[in-house]
Amino acid sequence: MLKLLQPARLQKGDKVATVSLSWGGAGDKEIRWRYEQGKRRIEEVFGLEVVEMPHTLSPPDEVYRHPEKRAADFMAAFAEPSIKAIISCIGGNDSIRMLPYIDFELIRANPKIFTGYSDSTVAHLICLKAGLSSFYGVSVLNDFAENGGMHPYTVKWIETVLFSSTPVGRIPVAPEWTGEWLEWAVANKEKRRTYRPNCDYEVVQGEGVVQGRLIGGCFEVLEFLKGTPLFPAHSQFDGAILFLETSEVHAPEWLLEDGLRQYGVCGILERINGILFAKPQNGHLYEEYKQVIKKVLAEFNCGQLPVLYNASFGHNEPKCLLPYGALAEINASNGTFAILEQGVR
Repeated sequence: MLKLLQPARLQKGDKVATVSLSWGGAGDKEIRWRYEQGKRRIEEVFGLEVVEMPHTLSPPDEVYRHPEKRAADFMAAFAEPSIKAIISCIGGNDSIRMLPYIDFELIRANPKIFTGYSDSTVAHLICLKAGLSSFYGVSVLNDFAENGGMHPYTVKWIETVLFSSTPVGRIPVAPEWTGEWLEWAVANKEKRRTYRPNCDYEVVQGEGVVQGRLIGGCFEVLEFLKGTPLFPAHSQFDGAILFLETSEVHAPEWLLEDGLRQYGVCGILERINGILFAKPQNGHLYEEYKQVIKKVLAEFNCGQLPVLYNASFGHNEPKCLLPYGALAEINASNGTFAILEQGVR
């Protein structure tokens, strides 16, 4: 994998843009309070100034009907020198429709932080294609607006990864986790979701220490990106650590099996140095997914490929942030994960 451009670190007082690149939930009048809660946390917890792009708060139907407006907001946020970071409001399922309107050279000429997860995998691969490192991480309506306040684990990794130009270091799993669905109603805004004690990383297979640059995203989104101009060239996986997580769709075992098998048929599994797999959303099919991973890797003579499981990123709360292209390390002998470089300059 080629080394990517690193954006500048955030500092208190910086201006950050919020964007609706997929579902227009931020503009839904029934949950607008949720956006405002997330915005307030960005400003109060991190000392940043939030600005909305022209269509960030447009009604959901307008956002859906106009992918060109979503793309225009994304490009304008990159082009505006005063904006230092771009934060996705939330995921969805159709940000791929922005692709015809993306200016990759504009992104490359104006490197800055972008963070989001789920369908934001599309925007991350747009940044990757432009040669820019982005951050698989957090969104406004979910993490910043979390019921009862942001989780300290999430706050810590936002500060460590986005505000510091020192190597990220070892990332332990979160001490507790939740994937509970709690209706986004005003009456619930201060009601904390039910958290459960977490277990440590699990070594599904492999031993020893491997290093590689990070590439990956939401499994289901990567599946429908295969065969499109955005799916990374196979050479991008050379010596990489592939990170994967699953969404609230709860991919059945056969779908995970078929998807991983395609990585094998394409020759990607034999190119990578390891896999970092997040805890499945709400722990769904936790044990079953492990068996699927081992089964498919064995089919392609990758039975010794280190696989670390139960990582804290993606569709559960709380979470860390993963910089695309950063050099990372899986220690399958002691079950640890570390990012050996800084995410920002």
